[in-house]
Amino acid sequence: MAKQVLYIEMDNCIGCRSCLAACTQCGGHDNRNRNYVMDVDPLQTRQTIPLMCLHCVNPACARSCPAQAIQIADNGAVLSALVEKCIGCQNCTIACPYGIPKFDQEQNLMYKCDLCYDRSKEGIPPMCASVCPTNTLQWITESELAEKQAVHKLAGGKWLASQRPEPLEGETNVKISLPGILQGVQKLF
Repeated sequence: MAKQVLYIEMDNCIGCRSCLAACTQCGGHDNRNRNYVMDVDPLQTRQTIPLMCLHCVNPACARSCPAQAIQIADNGAVLSALVEKCIGCQNCTIACPYGIPKFDQEQNLMYKCDLCYDRSKEGIPPMCASVCPTNTLQWITESELAEKQAVHKLAGGKWLASQRPEPLEGETNVKISLPGILQGVQKLF
């Protein structure tokens, strides 16, 4: 089976929030959203963007965990904290430059997007990508990603990886295309 990645084409987002509803339905998510949809600049545009864990290759959340409760799966998914290991220190929520991990006070546990690991490990798209009506979120192979990158480059599009403002993390397993709204997204950082 070819390796697959989550690809986000930001310009396609219409703010329907189908991804949020689907996220709560993924097995093991306890009816909690693990991704978000933000308005880029509500006074200037109706553009929205989905925000979810970028599944960093060398994640700050995992590096900062003194209990080693955050594991990285073989498909690159950075998983939520293991219940039996998490000590509730919240270092992961502070360390993540994207503000993705959230902390459940009642369960004393960090949770975040895990690429619907129960699905993605089998090559099945994460719930968010399986319901996105505009193909903002796509579960594609690396060869399909290379084709999309070539098309975007020819069209003058931008890739977050090439426009990364410092001091954010390096390489991520989620790939993002930002043609057209790059300036608005840079304001978020």
